[in-house]
Amino acid sequence: MMSHALATPLAIPTPKPRGTHRSPLGRLGPSHRPSGRLAAVSTAAAPPAAELERRKLDLLQAVQETQRGLAATADQRSAVEEALVCVEEYEAGSPVNLSELDGTWRLNYTSASDVLVLFEAAARLPFLQVGQIFQKFECKDRSDGGMVRNVVRWSISPLLEELEGATLVVSAKFSVLSKRNIFLEFEEVAVENIRISEELQALIAPAILPRSYLSLQILQFIRTFRTQVPVSGPERRSPGGLYYLSYLDRDMLLGRAVGGGGVFVFTKAQPITLQ
Repeated sequence: MMSHALATPLAIPTPKPRGTHRSPLGRLGPSHRPSGRLAAVSTAAAPPAAELERRKLDLLQAVQETQRGLAATADQRSAVEEALVCVEEYEAGSPVNLSELDGTWRLNYTSASDVLVLFEAAARLPFLQVGQIFQKFECKDRSDGGMVRNVVRWSISPLLEELEGATLVVSAKFSVLSKRNIFLEFEEVAVENIRISEELQALIAPAILPRSYLSLQILQFIRTFRTQVPVSGPERRSPGGLYYLSYLDRDMLLGRAVGGGGVFVFTKAQPITLQ
């Protein structure tokens, strides 16, 4: 799920002028440009399956103590980048399988500053909590694109349930531009799945008193509440960006935001239900 390819879940991307997009890999900064090893891998033999699994495990271990990137030191970021490239080498140059991409992916690590700012805000503000972040791709049986939803679980203590009191969803449609580059066009930002805390429920409808029709209606309204803001329309172009899918298999997704926006490490998650 913004001026970069992967949308910052809590920020609406700034539209770019028409005709300004350049070659995705040509716009990568030094820290995000695939290394020479990655560029030359098309002539190298793919590692055996056991070696690939070891590389993936090394990557997950490298990101494990970074708090999804928030607490990563310079040495840790370097180690993650090295482990990332070692996995990317396995599939460089092969086209993305959209049927394999379809589904829900959990964010394990990112170096994107416009995502890390969410974690930084939660670290500074004691009442704000940022839970799991997902990307939900809907592209089964497609070859040209589909929909992607950036999903952020968040909460405000003590009004909402811990970590999953509400859900922010940034929806975009995407199209396949080349073997591994997709272009996202953002359509809507929505807040849904409000889950208030037991303390707030007790204020609205005390357990020691019979629940009135009004109190029940208030609780039902909160549970089903959904608000959305379109980010495109007839009079303004939909904001968008390029996203390079550097690796994909049944349980891991790696991506790079074209234009120096950072790297992303996802693992496959159980399906999530949105309103």
